[in-house]
Amino acid sequence: MKTKIFLLSFVLICSCITTNAQKKVELTSPDDNIHFTFSLIDQSVFYAVSYKGKTVIDKSSLSLNFSDGNFSNNLHILSPIFREADEKYCLVTGKTKNVDEHFKEVLIPIEEINALHRKINLVIRAFNDGLAFRYEFPDTEKDHSFILTDEISTFNFSSNTIVRTLFFPNYTSSHEGLYHTLSLDKVTADTLMDMPALFETPDHIFAAITEANLLDYAGMYLSKEHGILRSKLSPLPGQTLIKVKANLPHHSPWRVIMISDRIGALIESNIITNLAEPCKIKDLSWIQPGKTTFPWWNGNVVPDTINAPGNNFVTNKYYIDFCARNHIEYHSVVEYGLHEWYSNDGAGFVPGPNADVTKPVPGLDMQQVCDYAKQQGVGIRVWVYWTALYKKLDAAFTQFEKWGIKGMMVDFLDRDDQEMVNIQTEILEKAAAHHLHIQFHGAYKPTGLNRTYPNEFTREGTMNYEVNKWDKRIGPDQDINIPFTRMLAGSTDYHLGGFRAVPDSLFIVNYTRPLMMGTRCHMLAMYVVLENYLGMVCDYPEAYEGQKGFQFIKEVPTIWNTTKVLDAKAGEYICIARKHDDDWFIGAITNHDARKIKFDLSFLDEGNYRAEIYTDSDDTNIHPNNLLIQTIDIKRTDSITVSLARGGGAAIRLMKK
Repeated sequence: MKTKIFLLSFVLICSCITTNAQKKVELTSPDDNIHFTFSLIDQSVFYAVSYKGKTVIDKSSLSLNFSDGNFSNNLHILSPIFREADEKYCLVTGKTKNVDEHFKEVLIPIEEINALHRKINLVIRAFNDGLAFRYEFPDTEKDHSFILTDEISTFNFSSNTIVRTLFFPNYTSSHEGLYHTLSLDKVTADTLMDMPALFETPDHIFAAITEANLLDYAGMYLSKEHGILRSKLSPLPGQTLIKVKANLPHHSPWRVIMISDRIGALIESNIITNLAEPCKIKDLSWIQPGKTTFPWWNGNVVPDTINAPGNNFVTNKYYIDFCARNHIEYHSVVEYGLHEWYSNDGAGFVPGPNADVTKPVPGLDMQQVCDYAKQQGVGIRVWVYWTALYKKLDAAFTQFEKWGIKGMMVDFLDRDDQEMVNIQTEILEKAAAHHLHIQFHGAYKPTGLNRTYPNEFTREGTMNYEVNKWDKRIGPDQDINIPFTRMLAGSTDYHLGGFRAVPDSLFIVNYTRPLMMGTRCHMLAMYVVLENYLGMVCDYPEAYEGQKGFQFIKEVPTIWNTTKVLDAKAGEYICIARKHDDDWFIGAITNHDARKIKFDLSFLDEGNYRAEIYTDSDDTNIHPNNLLIQTIDIKRTDSITVSLARGGGAAIRLMKK
């Protein structure tokens, strides 16, 4: 996990303050396709970005507002510093195991021409699949801290650029909603846009904006002002003015612009983890990604033969035995009868004054559950409301480790201000010290911390199949938006595994045994399409065992050696291949349009493979759970054609012989 940086070049442009003839600084990606231009115009700073000679982001201003004044004009730049480097690192949890990236970088010192003489370093880093910039705040003899009231990073796209984004009314959000696709000129001014947001220029160049390495800073959104997108930072609680308070030196997260004329390149990109800090956990041997039950979703269904079901040993034993039989790594202890597994005198899962995550409810012996699960080779996870956990974080983690719990879902975070960002970092750090993995729910997007803290297994931040318990909103037309938006940031948690699909016209809301729209093959493919290091298996055991397609769920891994997008069209369909050890898994999903997808197998290694192919049957419009299973021998010179029904999918495992 050691990061190796090999400095290839270090070029000092000049040793004095930049003259009038040197107001422009340029940086290109290693393949020369991405071109970044920095300009000092009338003592203010601007930038522009082009791809293969075509404008992506036109002249855009950069400025910062502090409590003691604005850093926006009366500026000059000092000598830029260029460097070029290779970076190699390994990911415990990721879509790529071994990452080897080449980048170019420039650091531009910017200084005020006034009494304050504040200095900010603007750092730009260019990769072949995008670029990023951040603000660095050096320590000074005069000031050793700062208060930031606004960051105004602008992104000047053409007005007829198409945007795919999630809109919010304010900064308090679980980051769940339905994505919209519209022209940028139709976006309402001063409306918050969540990130990642995907933009498609009139030249059909894709650019996704998000952030990386969000640590000790406020989360960022986009908003349109005067026809131009600008950054908006989440304010600290209890007020609206202050966004960031920090000691010097400090730096912002990276403002990331993923760029390509092939949408699949953005999905394959490792730029987010490239920009994250190296791993801070020394012993990684205990970190074991995998799949998990989540019985809350199905309604804690157990057979009638189980006496006295509830938050107790016999109910959990039923699910643990199911995991052991089917090689599912984890069982989640959540709730029963709408009451948490731990003591709580609050209502509706909201912690009351005496909530205590170290005390199970009467009748639940957590030590007994963990001991039995360990004997069966299954790990135990728990669900916790974040405020109940955080108020006694050290005691809780000590007790969880003593019981033998392996990790948890931390839920209802619903903020991304600097305070909440620091709380989540603290949770990750302290969880790692007790060998616990974390799944953040009701939380903001990933920012590459699965590299820094590999015990961060996944984040939600999506409206997904949990909604099927109380509403008819999520189906294939919503699923297909996720790979091109939210998933661009990283691991995307979904309540997967519903095995009771019905035609849309027959869908009704069931809180217990929820129904699904789309085909069963669509569901199988989602385990490959989504990047998620902790895949949920949410239905109850009898819904799976003996059913067609369950074999694929048992076999599909959650971490990958490499990822390739074989075919995709934003908002319509996608076909992804992911490699794990010597085997490849392929997932393809479509919206409500049926289609055929043909792809070649040139990405395979030499040799022969056995392909297990799961496809929609001809009658899925009536019986969407029906599927066909075919086994054939193939090699890298072959191709495969799969037929996807309306709302359908295909799932394939390629096993090297």
